[in-house]
Amino acid sequence: MGFGVFGGATLMCSFGMAPSALTVLPAARVTGKMPMACIMDQVPMVNILPFGMCSSLSNPTVASATAAALGVLTPMPCIPVTTAPWTPGSPTVTVGGKPCLNNSSKCMCAYGGVIQIQNPGTTDVQVK
Repeated sequence: MGFGVFGGATLMCSFGMAPSALTVLPAARVTGKMPMACIMDQVPMVNILPFGMCSSLSNPTVASATAAALGVLTPMPCIPVTTAPWTPGSPTVTVGGKPCLNNSSKCMCAYGGVIQIQNPGTTDVQVK
């Protein structure tokens, strides 16, 4: 059993250099101090903010900066590119008609990064 994820949860990308916070808009949500997240809260620059610098060579800006530096990895500013919902989410708990996001869910960036939840924002709301 995992913990439900709320707005303000701490996220980390495997190619990012700094943590980020999950932003959850309060429309049609279960709210306490912060709105609860669902698997569809994966929109780049709305729900998922940048992770500082990106070090993925699949990112075109990193690849071109690295090529210009004669092969020395040169991180560039992160711009998340998430195109699919968080997975797996909670199979039994829904938020706004969509599966609830739990602390074991992951989201993939198009540049190969795996975005994970470091701190769900609460430890007192458990979901299956």
